[in-house]
Amino acid sequence: MSWFGRYLRSSIGAKHAMAVTGLLLLLFAIVHMLGHFQMFGGQDMYNKYAHFLQNLWEVKWPVRAGLIALTVIHIVLAIGLVAKNRAARPVSYAVYRPVMSSATGRAMAFTGLAVFAFLAFHILHFTVGMVQADYFHTLDPKGRYDAYSMFVRGFQNPAIYGVYLAGMVLLAMHLGHGASSWFQSLGWRHPKYPIDRIGTAVSVFLFVGYMIPPTAVLVGIIKLPGA
Repeated sequence: MSWFGRYLRSSIGAKHAMAVTGLLLLLFAIVHMLGHFQMFGGQDMYNKYAHFLQNLWEVKWPVRAGLIALTVIHIVLAIGLVAKNRAARPVSYAVYRPVMSSATGRAMAFTGLAVFAFLAFHILHFTVGMVQADYFHTLDPKGRYDAYSMFVRGFQNPAIYGVYLAGMVLLAMHLGHGASSWFQSLGWRHPKYPIDRIGTAVSVFLFVGYMIPPTAVLVGIIKLPGA
């Protein structure tokens, strides 16, 4: 086995790799979130943005493949670390009183699985079109896929909005705690810097940023063309 393979099999190496893959996934989440704010520019602006991304084949498919690879690596490493932690203590505590870890930190494995399920739903909804199929790949007046109207139709449904609200709570919690843990895993944590606050800031930033456009749809600020 190569030194890199041994490194990834070690707890430290796995944590480092999880930190790097998590950071890259966070950066994508931020870019993806900012793109949705073009909904406030109207149908033409958002559909122009979506059309540009869909036709940028040289970037779209490598990015999708990269995201799948990062997610798989992140999940596999997380499962491995959980298994190692359980193997290190096969007998549970008689009385468990955590001192340093937070409830969010202890629930990372569960929130991670829930986030994975939410992302699967999101792909089925907006990428595959298996949710609200009647609004998938309809065309706008310029002959482009009408991603704007699909977004509006989606979040006009309170049940769909509720799924995304719950999913974003979990995603924000997971990535927010991860943002704090990454600094520690990469050896960048220092008592002088409020690293823990970064996690809270990331959580709030992602949750608010992702939920502003859907909420604007639900309350009628963003509407269908002509409505």
